[in-house]
Amino acid sequence: MNDIDKLRQIVDGSSRIVFFGGAGVSTESGIPDFRSVDGLYNQHYDYPPEEILSHTFFMRRTEEFYRFYRDKMICLSAKPNKAHLKLAQWEREGKLLSVITQNIDGLHQAAGSKRVHELHGSVMRNYCMKCGRSYDVEYILNSSGVPTCNCGGIIKPDVVLYEEPLNDETVTQALRDIRSADTLIVAGTSLTVYPAASYIRYYSGNNMVLINRDATQYDHIADLVIHDKVGEVLDSI
Repeated sequence: MNDIDKLRQIVDGSSRIVFFGGAGVSTESGIPDFRSVDGLYNQHYDYPPEEILSHTFFMRRTEEFYRFYRDKMICLSAKPNKAHLKLAQWEREGKLLSVITQNIDGLHQAAGSKRVHELHGSVMRNYCMKCGRSYDVEYILNSSGVPTCNCGGIIKPDVVLYEEPLNDETVTQALRDIRSADTLIVAGTSLTVYPAASYIRYYSGNNMVLINRDATQYDHIADLVIHDKVGEVLDSI
């Protein structure tokens, strides 16, 4: 039995699948990841992306933050790929408990997934730091310089920047689902971003599947490892 057949057998026998995904889930939609050869960390700006995407930089150089953010972090032309669509299908069929994602692109919801735990927030949501009013992503794209609210406050994307903590409620829900899953599929992530990468250790079941283009430090604890594109693998089931 090959790996795809093994995965198909696992999925067929599961009713509480939890999918934990990273940047590699969205690269097949044309969204670059951060750490690949052509990813954001290997491009050249006046400041490193890690510095630009930090809370300190946002507060001190807000206009420069937004110049980078509009250019590199928002990609509304991207469409859900085979991975997003398959996960939404599994949810409709009652097989998938939830999606836990490190991505901020909103593609899981665009594909039809309802229960999505966004560990790092979403570019689709933005809020005024002064009064809390919500703004959509189009408002950010169509603004210039530093986007401001009607009350005069600065609008901030609802994304978790470096130096900022993850949302406690989101983390609690994600860990609860991981604990109750009968199958955990970890895909498209190098598992090097903490604390998110450590969450998979809360899974104590027998079906941990790891799908990633490259090897990870957690390959040895998975029950099934497939080194390939996430969308291609899920679509073949």
